[in-house]
Amino acid sequence: MPSIERALLSVADKTGIVEFGASLHARGVTILSTGGTAAALRSAGVPITEVAEYTGAPEMLEGRVKTLHPKIHAGLLAVRSRPDHVATLRSAGIAPIDLVAVNLYPFAATIVRPDVTLVEAIEQIDIGGPALLRSAAKNYAHVVALSDPVDYRLIVEELAAHGAVTATTSLGMARKAFAHTAWYDGTIARYLAGQEDGAQAFPDRWFLACEKVRDLRYGENPHQGAAWYRMAGASSLIGDPLQGKALSYTNLLDADAAIGCVREFAEPAVCIVKHANPCGVGIGATLAEAFERAQAADPVSSYGGIVACNRPVDRTVASAIVEGFFEVVLASVFDAESRAVLAARKGLRVLVCDLSAPHMVRVRSACGGLLVQEPDALAEEPATWRVVTTRRPGTAEQEAMRLAWRVAKHAHSNAIVLASAERTLGIGAGQTARVDGARIAAMKMTARPVPAGDVIAAASDAFFPFRDGIDELARAGVTAVVQPGGSIRDAEVIAAADAHGIAMCLTGARHFRH
Repeated sequence: MPSIERALLSVADKTGIVEFGASLHARGVTILSTGGTAAALRSAGVPITEVAEYTGAPEMLEGRVKTLHPKIHAGLLAVRSRPDHVATLRSAGIAPIDLVAVNLYPFAATIVRPDVTLVEAIEQIDIGGPALLRSAAKNYAHVVALSDPVDYRLIVEELAAHGAVTATTSLGMARKAFAHTAWYDGTIARYLAGQEDGAQAFPDRWFLACEKVRDLRYGENPHQGAAWYRMAGASSLIGDPLQGKALSYTNLLDADAAIGCVREFAEPAVCIVKHANPCGVGIGATLAEAFERAQAADPVSSYGGIVACNRPVDRTVASAIVEGFFEVVLASVFDAESRAVLAARKGLRVLVCDLSAPHMVRVRSACGGLLVQEPDALAEEPATWRVVTTRRPGTAEQEAMRLAWRVAKHAHSNAIVLASAERTLGIGAGQTARVDGARIAAMKMTARPVPAGDVIAAASDAFFPFRDGIDELARAGVTAVVQPGGSIRDAEVIAAADAHGIAMCLTGARHFRH
């Protein structure tokens, strides 16, 4: 068990350091320190020895070099059970250092600033701190490496109880220190890979630097453990719930899907998601109108769903939401009146989301590794589509096609979306045959009456491999179809559309979502 006679305290985050230093001093521990940490301890009456005084080497290069010295690292790395190491320290006049408390320059907090420059980011790369933590953690049998202020209390308690830090705790602190320096270096590597000069979307070594937000109750099922991590240097799409139960694994998956879909629209829009698929999307002159249309699109599937809004939620929208049953509601702003209304549903999770956050790379595990891809941020507009049928789509049909196409991008493949100009009418997603997606979308639509005068357009996330999908859509009353094209049977599919009097546009881009 490491006994503590000499400690080095040098922290960027000063939380709890004065109290910790005072506790160590009360136990007779000699304290070495640097810079701002030394000033904070000294002003609180805690005696310290400056590292520069101890090493005989003054800080240089504006503090870039202060702890990188043999008297520091030999004091950390010497294995106390080896006579040759002890003799080397004695002959060099070096005292062992038994504890290091170090946390690092705030690189991750710096790079999330939208106006940060590369020069400013580089200045926040800590050199001496990671070296201290790694030296101490490597020699954890004799040295305690503290990288997190939350652990100060535990060390104080163990010293009071045992006069030393237990071997189990010291090993745990070493694990934590190496994880911290790995996360720190990974964050730097990811940031530099993305810089414009020689930027690499997919470098040879790809680092996923994350920190835990919280443990989750369980994963998709109760027998699966799960946790939520946030990528370092990335803006989080959502914050902690303003009210309601703790977030679950599936809540977070659905929230991500709902935000991704609703941010496609510039006009007031609402997306309701169930099991990571949109089940109802509506747009309108107001958010209240958009919500009414989204829920009407599939009221059965929306039960227990996730609601995402791209406008501030007011009392009117909140009142409509609490009339149904939803697990989560997301928006960028909830006014005071809406908060009061939503509070009536105690279990309802209310989340503020950042719809302006940049799109992130998509990461998922597969075959013992990770698959990484760019976000699907392509947003084609009707003006870029190619009309391939005899009949051209009318204005209302183009608007319906546009809505259907944007939603199809966020439904799992094979996806068919039926829509009017204002809301989805039926969605068939996650099917192994595209024709089945068309049948399910049509079945969903026939469960609710389509308002008289509404056009019915369809979008397919990928090409139609056969004409049977078009035949099914024609039977459902579809008059316009938008799809990527690219099938060896495009001519057959287009001929089927012409035979049914359907207008068809090709986008030239598909949107698979697996």
